[in-house]
Amino acid sequence: MALISLLVTAPLGAQAADQSWQEIVAKAKGQTVYWNAWGGDDRINAYIAWAGAMVEERYGVELEHVKLSDTADAVGRVLAEKAAGKDSGGSVDLIWINGENFAAMKREGLLLDPWTQSLPNYALVDLDDKPTTRVDFTVPVDNLEAPWGMAQMVFIHDSALVPEPPRSIGKLLAWSQENPGRFSYPQPPDFLGSTFLKQALIELLDDPSILQEPVNADSAAMATEPLWSFLDALHPTLWRGGQAFPANGPAMKQLLGDGEIDIAFSFYPADATSWIQRGEVSDTVRTFIMEKGTIGNTHFVAIPYNASAPEGAMVLANFLMSAEAQARKQNPEYWGDFTVLDVAELPAEERARFEAIDLGVATLTPEQLSPTLLEPHPSWMEWVESEWQRRYLGT
Repeated sequence: MALISLLVTAPLGAQAADQSWQEIVAKAKGQTVYWNAWGGDDRINAYIAWAGAMVEERYGVELEHVKLSDTADAVGRVLAEKAAGKDSGGSVDLIWINGENFAAMKREGLLLDPWTQSLPNYALVDLDDKPTTRVDFTVPVDNLEAPWGMAQMVFIHDSALVPEPPRSIGKLLAWSQENPGRFSYPQPPDFLGSTFLKQALIELLDDPSILQEPVNADSAAMATEPLWSFLDALHPTLWRGGQAFPANGPAMKQLLGDGEIDIAFSFYPADATSWIQRGEVSDTVRTFIMEKGTIGNTHFVAIPYNASAPEGAMVLANFLMSAEAQARKQNPEYWGDFTVLDVAELPAEERARFEAIDLGVATLTPEQLSPTLLEPHPSWMEWVESEWQRRYLGT
């Protein structure tokens, strides 16, 4: 009886994962995909709008960008729908996601059955030399989300004012003490601010391998003590004395552009070039990474188990992994987000799209960006963010 009930109520999304690509394309035509994605950057919003126009023209799939300030809002909506028994016809068709939000959706059974193996362009992804396309913050991806961009933390400095930037967290503290008010970071849980905390935590630990395992509350307090000591010393030297923080990455960029700070950072290696091209920062701005490397990861799109338009979402995800879409995204003129594809294995015509990209004066080459540090297990970020808010906001 229980089996019969399960078959009757099986969500449409679960069935979608078992279809051929031809069936998926046919069913996608006429669907509207509600893509829940961060909407805090005009340049990224423009790229998403372009992708929407392409899939509508070629596949008859309409895209509605639901602009989020926090991905957890979309995750919470799907969770609430599941609790209410809404196993089909959900309000979210696609989510830009990674890290703790992916881990939470996987843990709670909120994702469509494995589906990325059905997408033709998934074969173009570099699964061997870019291991973060297979493991999201230590959690196996298991074909539950499709990679669509590579990110790595880079620090950005005005070379006219800081010709020799500090290349370690310890040196950054010393520099900030000598140059009070000239550095800041976004307030956690903004993802970029939280990434700065993770970068500092990794550098300050003698053995950061502990971060690859789920957090243990008993050992976490001791492991994070160097981080809190570092922040306690850093905060009085920050912009506005550490009594206020920029809300997010764009706000920190604005401080750099206005000359209020001399060092910022980003999760997109080509951002500095893109900012210069748009006249948002001085043309003397350049990029650097820390001596031991910086955190990098892959960002993905995932489909909730109860999506209303799962086939349309798969068509859009497949387009996002195409050489055409990936090359446009890597171009600093449009975004500057590095590709997940194995460019060397692409057909010559597609490879030429990437070879023609001018990365600009402020973008490091892939060789200069090495080494890339692995993200900690998602549970560490939840623990650190909560403790940060308790210590510095009293919440």
